[in-house]
Amino acid sequence: KSEGLVPIEQFKMPDGSVHVAPGDVVDVMVDRHGGEVEGYILLSHERAARIRAWDNLEKAFRENLLVSGRVLGRIKGGLMVDVGVKAFMPGSQADSHPVHNLDALIDHDIPVKVVKINRRRGNVVVSRKLAVEEESSARKHAALDVLDEGSVVTGTVKNLTEYGAFVDIGGVDGLLHVSDMSHGRILHPSEVVHVGDHVTVRVLKLDRERGRIS
Repeated sequence: KSEGLVPIEQFKMPDGSVHVAPGDVVDVMVDRHGGEVEGYILLSHERAARIRAWDNLEKAFRENLLVSGRVLGRIKGGLMVDVGVKAFMPGSQADSHPVHNLDALIDHDIPVKVVKINRRRGNVVVSRKLAVEEESSARKHAALDVLDEGSVVTGTVKNLTEYGAFVDIGGVDGLLHVSDMSHGRILHPSEVVHVGDHVTVRVLKLDRERGRIS
């Protein structure tokens, strides 16, 4: 039935604003390094939040779950990411494709997966690449589930080759062959479509097992 005091600095955001209000339920623990302050028990929200964060990260690691993190800045070999505690993300794990400008991710919230964790040493390694690949795979399977041969769909041209164009139709790429672009003869797909164009196409063949669409 006693009341405790948490220093206001522990609830302040980087811009100085306070992100709690009367009535909010928050994690705290007794700060035994401090005494009573004007009759109140000194409490720590930061230490309690850190313990909860480690518990959540260990669960995410065990169960292969996604967690959200905020990119804090560049460090040698990669990026520092706040996932409740500071974690390291190697540059090679920033995306499924090589990222030439890691600074573009700074101050952004990103989904990541925990790939290594050592609570005793305070080390966490995370990967955005694995999170992106999982989300991409989920979108691909969802798209394949609703497609059928003969379906008419709208997609976006992603890239061109000598023999056709790859079209993103809701998370999965289909090949639009050059022979199916026009009734007339064309020498190169760029005569008909360009990267970024929205096109309406019909699904000719669908191989769900291999994830291939014509």
